Amino acid sequence: MQKLNTIDADTLLSTPLPATRFIVNSLLPEGLHLLAGAPKTGKSWLALWMCLCVSKGEPVWELPATQGTVLYLCLEDSYARIQNRLFQITDDAPGTLHFANLSGRIGGGLEEQIEHFLEEHPDTILVVIDTLQKIRDILPEANSYAGDYRELSLLKELADRHHIAVLLIHHLRKMNDNDPMNMISGTTALSGVTDSNFVLKRKDRGSPSAELHCTGRDIESRTLELCFRQETHTWELTGPLEGENISTDPELIFLSGFLHELHSFNGTATELSTLLKQRTGDMISPSVLSRRLARYAGDLEKSGIHVSSSRTRESRQLHIACSSCDTSDGNDGKNWD
Repeated sequence: MQKLNTIDADTLLSTPLPATRFIVNSLLPEGLHLLAGAPKTGKSWLALWMCLCVSKGEPVWELPATQGTVLYLCLEDSYARIQNRLFQITDDAPGTLHFANLSGRIGGGLEEQIEHFLEEHPDTILVVIDTLQKIRDILPEANSYAGDYRELSLLKELADRHHIAVLLIHHLRKMNDNDPMNMISGTTALSGVTDSNFVLKRKDRGSPSAELHCTGRDIESRTLELCFRQETHTWELTGPLEGENISTDPELIFLSGFLHELHSFNGTATELSTLLKQRTGDMISPSVLSRRLARYAGDLEKSGIHVSSSRTRESRQLHIACSSCDTSDGNDGKNWD
């Protein structure tokens, strides 16, 4: 039996880890996600438009998107229907957006098909499967909690291993609920396995207005006000985007300012603590400083500051590089004065 690979809490708190990569900033991170809506709500239009945005590197509403190859499994549509939808949305579809209207099922070849596509297109960052039911096992136990958990876990493992986002298009129950997430068809295992869940719900039958309810492990829970524009067949944001302001955490602002001025650093936490006191007059203990660097590593990365660490026989070394700073002055982190 393979031995457990563990990490102690002290080391974990002091180790800067890579930030979660977002395909669409603050909305769609890497991992497994579910977009659910009633039939004819417009969820497939939303998914197709989002695929176009990501494949072009264009914002999704006002949110920056990472550009990369996208695979859209349109399993309920013919190529003729997808072509018609593309014509109604754009006349400039990129070659980085790929479609397939046939695939295997979960545990029946689907994972291998996606793996093969990723080998041929290593820059793939988003896979959309429309719909989840088309790749489900047809056996009765497939709709049990254990069946839901087992099948979606296979897709989550694939997404996590390749650092991509997999978005599943799904349906809602007919029964209404005060919590839109409880309307997702299937057992609670579906929302338990996924990293994020989105529910697209029109305000009234036939109304162009809808709400996109968003919740997840790496995103802020919020509701986006949308309106479907018939002339462009796209969902337009009609309400404010909440939670998009740059962090005003004073610890993060202080740390970011100090590191930007420093340009680069290679040394121990004790040396960095001493340098910080010399330059700012503030005293932060080496252990606290290490933990703050680990805590804010993702936020610092967004502002061009890369933090990592390594261990030598004598000590743990911190490595800090500011990509947005001019390091031509030769400061290698040891020539501080």
